[in-house]
Amino acid sequence: MRLRDAGFLLAFSTALLPWGSLSLARHGMPLDLAAWFPVAFMFGLVPWLDVLLGKERSNWRSPAQARELEERRYFRILTLLILPLWLGTLAWCAWQFNLLPLGPGGMLGWVVSTGIIGGVLAINPAHELIHKATRLEPVVGGILLSSVGYQGFKVEHVRGHHVHVATPRDSSSARMGESVYAFVPRALWLNVRNAWRLEFRRLCERGIAPWSWRNEMIRWGLLWLAFLAVFAALGGMRGLLFFLAQGLIAAATLEVINYVEHYGLSRKEIAPGRYERVTHHHSWNSPQRYTNWLLFNLQRHSDHHEQARRRYQALIHHEDSPQLPAGYATMFVLALLPPLWRRVMDHRAREAGRTRD
Repeated sequence: MRLRDAGFLLAFSTALLPWGSLSLARHGMPLDLAAWFPVAFMFGLVPWLDVLLGKERSNWRSPAQARELEERRYFRILTLLILPLWLGTLAWCAWQFNLLPLGPGGMLGWVVSTGIIGGVLAINPAHELIHKATRLEPVVGGILLSSVGYQGFKVEHVRGHHVHVATPRDSSSARMGESVYAFVPRALWLNVRNAWRLEFRRLCERGIAPWSWRNEMIRWGLLWLAFLAVFAALGGMRGLLFFLAQGLIAAATLEVINYVEHYGLSRKEIAPGRYERVTHHHSWNSPQRYTNWLLFNLQRHSDHHEQARRRYQALIHHEDSPQLPAGYATMFVLALLPPLWRRVMDHRAREAGRTRD
């Protein structure tokens, strides 16, 4: 338990990857190549660390132990500390982007690397925080999401995705046979649109003017504009474009993970427009220890959808959930190769459906 608890500190290690790029450049690697180091680490080395460190299938053994886990401050502090860490990392990466003599390939590598780090270090902890009922945690989650320009996720994910997951109405559930290249643009557009619609509907039902400060999308949108203005003021057009690009890549990284988490799984329609209750059978599960440390147990996604308010440290591994053949880093790369992805995943998705029948 102590090793597992300490393992979540690895989430902070993602912020060191850009420093690793500069260290490699100082030791002789061409700077434009070194700029891609975070990408190589996340999708080249992490899969091997998953293999090396094995799988974690242990669960709490009693309701009392679950309550003790939920109440421990240590786990809550870790996710809250991500906010200053990420904002500092983002500012430093933007500063280096303006400072370093990067060629076109190096600039692309630096922006892609920053965006992927944002997907891991900003959006993933934000996903944990926006589900919580405290005052502070959803606010911190909203700030993190605004820093990558995907603030609508705070609204749509909780009130849209968790309601409609594994149904045709969910923009974040990939259909069987759908490629990631079709899914990601659709998800990015529909999630933003749905967030505005959900917030308008909420306010109209309460008799509140939707175009007002009470609209969560407007408040978070203004914060995003403030971020944009700061990056433009300090870095000019280059700083502005860097901020926009890293956010787009971070959001796209999230949607590739959504693609992996829900591909081909569906809930049974029990009446026209009504579906069975969401359970741990409606998301893919993955027990790879290293990536779960890195992502605050995100790979225990099956239990997260069954118990959305449960904190990451208390999420359960369900052996009877649909199981991915590897961790998220490996599956991310596989998703980018649609023929190989379908060969690996289609029969697993069909088998998951037959097992539930």
